[in-house]
Amino acid sequence: MSVGMIVRLAVLAVLVAFLAAPQSFAFVFAPLAKPGQPPIYLQTGLVNLTLNHLMITAIATVAAAIVAIGLAILVTRPVGAEFLPLSRSLANVGQTFPPVAVLAIAVPLLGFGTAPTLVALFLYGLLPIFENALTGLTTLPPAVTEAARGMGMTGPQRLVSVELPLAAPVILGGIRLSAVIGLSTATIGSTVAASTLGEVIIAGLLSDNIAYILQGGIVVGILAVLIYDCLSALERVLMRRTGQESRDV
Repeated sequence: MSVGMIVRLAVLAVLVAFLAAPQSFAFVFAPLAKPGQPPIYLQTGLVNLTLNHLMITAIATVAAAIVAIGLAILVTRPVGAEFLPLSRSLANVGQTFPPVAVLAIAVPLLGFGTAPTLVALFLYGLLPIFENALTGLTTLPPAVTEAARGMGMTGPQRLVSVELPLAAPVILGGIRLSAVIGLSTATIGSTVAASTLGEVIIAGLLSDNIAYILQGGIVVGILAVLIYDCLSALERVLMRRTGQESRDV
């Protein structure tokens, strides 16, 4: 086992211990709290906030992946090639409008809570997945695709058996970026009453409690790094299985 893996497992163990029994770490955060302020956020369980945060991020990322990959498949087929500019414009919507602006528009339509946060994260996560899926599907080795045609495979068969498996590592790279961006951005969901780790950070800002701000920020940061590493490792596995060299997109 590498040193990096040991460090990651140790960090994960500390994170789990903190979420399960945060008061055990009060001595760490006490110096950051002002006299009379609690050093640990206890209004809502950190475990529940973390699980809700991860769930919101996962739902938004999966939804964005389904739509973005579907659009990429459509525009790389002869029948849908003319829709590439439109599809790219749709994927860019989330990057054009910041999540805060999307929340401001979505709240009057969907109300406060999780729904507007999901919409904001979904739109924000489309572009990296779409662009990576487009790159993966349009840079396949010509010899492989020609061999598939020579074997008599139909278009759908080539897509499922050849194109998507070969493009999977690059597509996963886009999903990785989208997931990490979504995880970090989900904190703003608490401004519209979504149950995320942003609640801890906002409580710290409102009460001028640095201990709260640091707790929320550290948990989100560690989760982002661990998810990024896990998806990167899966990406490398897919590359080895498809005989591709590691490449960043």
